[in-house]
Amino acid sequence: MTTVVYTDGACSGNPGPGGWAWAVPDGPYASGAASHTTNQRMEVHAVLDALQNLSGEVEVVSDSTYVVNCFRDRWWEGWLRRGWVNSQKKPVANRDLWEPLIEIVQERATEITFRWVKGHSGDAMNDLVDALAVEAGRSQAGASGERAAVGAATVARPGGPEVPPGHLLMVTGPKPPQLGGYGPNPVADLARRKLTEVIAAKAQVTPDLVVVTGLGLGTEQIAAEAAIAAGVPFVVVLPYPDQESVWPEPSQEHYRSLQDQAVGEVLLQAAAPANKQAAGAAIARRNDWLARHVAEAVVVPSEEDPYLARLIASLRDHLGDTEVWVLPVT
Repeated sequence: MTTVVYTDGACSGNPGPGGWAWAVPDGPYASGAASHTTNQRMEVHAVLDALQNLSGEVEVVSDSTYVVNCFRDRWWEGWLRRGWVNSQKKPVANRDLWEPLIEIVQERATEITFRWVKGHSGDAMNDLVDALAVEAGRSQAGASGERAAVGAATVARPGGPEVPPGHLLMVTGPKPPQLGGYGPNPVADLARRKLTEVIAAKAQVTPDLVVVTGLGLGTEQIAAEAAIAAGVPFVVVLPYPDQESVWPEPSQEHYRSLQDQAVGEVLLQAAAPANKQAAGAAIARRNDWLARHVAEAVVVPSEEDPYLARLIASLRDHLGDTEVWVLPVT
């Protein structure tokens, strides 16, 4: 018989403290933590630990395209052929985890298969390993047992923010310097018009559509304006309170006007950050939370902002390529 094992990884900050987990339905489970890691490392670690502990025929079920595509599209064959260099002629990231994992898959080639599942799509076991990984990362402590039970108290998320209802569509992109400036301009107008069209079209297909935005300057505020124009509700997800307090007064007024029109608000951190580094870490944690809870994402790209390239890669890892829409506004 084939053993089905669900795996997942989580990271707060990416890089930051993280956790990994695997679980067999009505069977064994395990989780572990790392103090400074990435989401992708945790995803690979979860699979590696599962296969080191499970024998016979195993089907690995993961919401990570980074893991599943490696074996489905046989990336690893090119890595070995090129001496652990990727197609961009750069060293393969996370080789210390990939190498033993690929060795196991080679040795058990007829026994191991991989299947992708969309994260946060109602799959109870995917939700279970997600909760295990998040809890391991939060507590920096692993857990294990002989019977993985959905809804077990040991993997509940105490004190976590409530996820808004509906089909959540995250919209993000560059700040004003990459959108033509801080005042009204043609680039920002084009972004607003395109986002309004996309949101309105998606609402026709998905009646319970809810736009999710961090309401930061630039694309995130334009997303709220586009949602209002399209007649679609939007929810604000804040990394910390009073993020607008350092902005000029007119920007603060516009922010509060949009905030008043939101149908809901999620606050992920109760206290304001002490410095810019802490603020950046809080925003990274917000992005990770969003990637784990939205159903789709629309990103306005910018070649001048490498942060967005990393964010797009992270979203695709969580949601799959088909659920991440890149919307150029040049």
